[in-house]
Amino acid sequence: MPFEIRRALLADAPHIAHVQVESWRTTYPGIVPSSFLDALDKQGRIEAWLPQLADETTPIFVAEDDAGVFGFISGGAIRDAVGDYDAELYAIYLLQDRQRQGAGRALTAVLAATLQNAGFQSMAVWALEENPSVAFYKRLGAVPVATKTVQIGGKELPDLALGWPRLADLVTPQI
Repeated sequence: MPFEIRRALLADAPHIAHVQVESWRTTYPGIVPSSFLDALDKQGRIEAWLPQLADETTPIFVAEDDAGVFGFISGGAIRDAVGDYDAELYAIYLLQDRQRQGAGRALTAVLAATLQNAGFQSMAVWALEENPSVAFYKRLGAVPVATKTVQIGGKELPDLALGWPRLADLVTPQI
């Protein structure tokens, strides 16, 4: 099914919140405590996304088709130092039934190009070690660069930083 990648608008906040909550609920059972997943609140996520969308300095893009928004990505300057990486992929989520159709790769390429145009050279992303998306990042050329422990829902979980040393490799994938 064809889709479009576009800059997110303030009006996309409910759609982004929906994608984020549903993605957590389909990705993290058995990894994150079910009590945490059950308590995820779409209204709370909308309220968290509104100021980010209003502040147009953070690149946020959505993937959309005729049925509506089914994925999004955001990123910017690295928040906590990871090696020499200067940019960070903050979040990327796709509804489960739209995964493995090219939208994640397209979203990542658009974010990488935007960050590269803003002067960034490299990018890191943090993902729970058990997150199936770690394989997606590795397929896009990311390499493990750091680990830490995070607490989610009262459970300590290993978190893995993966990095792309050259944003240009994401903008123009190597064959």
